Amino acid sequence: MSRVLLTGLSGTGKSTLIEQLAACGFKAVDLGSDEWSEWAEINFAGDPTPGDSPVEPDRDWVWREDRVQALLSPPEPGILFVAGCAPNMSKFRDRFDSIVLLSAPAEVIAERLSTRSDNQYGKRPDELARVLAQRDVIEPLLRKLADREIDTGASVEDVVQSILRIARD
Repeated sequence: MSRVLLTGLSGTGKSTLIEQLAACGFKAVDLGSDEWSEWAEINFAGDPTPGDSPVEPDRDWVWREDRVQALLSPPEPGILFVAGCAPNMSKFRDRFDSIVLLSAPAEVIAERLSTRSDNQYGKRPDELARVLAQRDVIEPLLRKLADREIDTGASVEDVVQSILRIARD
């Protein structure tokens, strides 16, 4: 099985793309839910910048490592798409055949966060500011981890086709 991680900041389209890939018949899992992620105590050394601070004071949303490990373990035919971004995701780098960074212009991210209905994160001004600050701090780290990058400012259909080309390479 080919395993593809779609990662990126809030508002870059991870959940939307996973839904589209599932609708196309692929095994597609969004790790941004309680089933796959949980709140955990996070301790940052030094003074974190606004972009790398926890979502809440001393807490962040992290992957449930035992569940993600189990998800990535079975050797099955086909392609598995996984979407998510968490402080502990680098532990799973070697479990993915491809990591795709989803990025978008700041104005696209702001619009998506303000209008989405499936997740309230990013609607408050401080949350939006945190996400936009992460474009300068966290996104470059994700870029180093990723094999490819896709600007999700394009149409959903075009982005899905780009992801499928990467998965089939």
